[in-house]
Amino acid sequence: MESEKRHQRPEQPEGCLTVAIRIPVRIVVLVVVVPVRMVWDVLVVCGQAMRRVLLRPLGRALEWLYETLLVPAGRAVVWVAEAVATAAWWLLKAVFYWPWAALYRFVVVPVAVYGIAAPLAWLYRAVLTPVGHGLAGALAWVYARLLTPLGRGVGLLLRAVLVWPWLGLYRWVLTPVGHGLAWLYANALAPAARGVWTALVWLARVLLVAPVAFLYRWLLAPLGRFLAVVGREIADAVGMAWRAAARLSRAVGRALKWLARNLLGRPAAWFYRNVCTPVGHFARDRVWAPARRAAVETGRAARGALASAGETVRRARRDAWRALMGGPRETRAVEPVPVRARNLGGTQHIPTVPVVVPGPEVSLHKRG
Repeated sequence: MESEKRHQRPEQPEGCLTVAIRIPVRIVVLVVVVPVRMVWDVLVVCGQAMRRVLLRPLGRALEWLYETLLVPAGRAVVWVAEAVATAAWWLLKAVFYWPWAALYRFVVVPVAVYGIAAPLAWLYRAVLTPVGHGLAGALAWVYARLLTPLGRGVGLLLRAVLVWPWLGLYRWVLTPVGHGLAWLYANALAPAARGVWTALVWLARVLLVAPVAFLYRWLLAPLGRFLAVVGREIADAVGMAWRAAARLSRAVGRALKWLARNLLGRPAAWFYRNVCTPVGHFARDRVWAPARRAAVETGRAARGALASAGETVRRARRDAWRALMGGPRETRAVEPVPVRARNLGGTQHIPTVPVVVPGPEVSLHKRG
């Protein structure tokens, strides 16, 4: 009742037509809206349950799969691809780039500079530049002595033939005729046009505006007010029915929620806590952890093998370049390799020293 009072409009007085329309409209709308609101609430509850039960666990499983399996596999594939691409790049560069670069730097550039560019520069400076200066002076003299006077005479002739006659025609013929036409329009044609426009406006006002205003005032305006009252009442009835259906659907939802919690939720929680959790912990600790450690060790071994292969390729490239182009040999300091020797029941690493010789193995067992 309080919500209905809030939605009422006390500033507008209600007539008998409004009261007569309100009750049947609200009854019809209540009958139509309540099933729709119930179906809507059922769909909302089903969507929330699907999101909690199906979509959220599926999303977490996909996220775990992505972070645990796909990301390490992708990184390994990227690392291998980068290593292969780097080796291929250095090989292509050694075969196709460095020989041609050396040919360009030590053969093409000296031939182009000292065999072509220097003679052409001398020819331009010693021969073509003086010839060009002489031709420029001759053309300047011809332009100043011959072409300039000839151009002035041709310009005067064209002006006398093409410009002055048309200028006189415009000034002494067309201008007076234009002034006469302007006076005729201002003193004769403009007043006649204003009279015709005034008559047309009066006819339009009498034949069109007055009937349209009468039709709007006495027919369309009352019909519009009636339709506005009907629409407002329908909207109020729909709001009231929607709120009533919401209360009913909330009550039904609470009852269904209580039944679902006692019939499905509590048994499922007990099963998850007492059955699924121990099984999952056993699978994680006994199956997944050893498999993950084995995969990590395999990855480390593969990375070591690829690093060794890359170092071999780089050494081969440097040796090939030194064999082609020449250069000093690289001297490598040989690191001492630790020698594994026994020491009465155990093993320890003894570094190799040039002046120290590891002792012989001593066994306390007698040979029989």
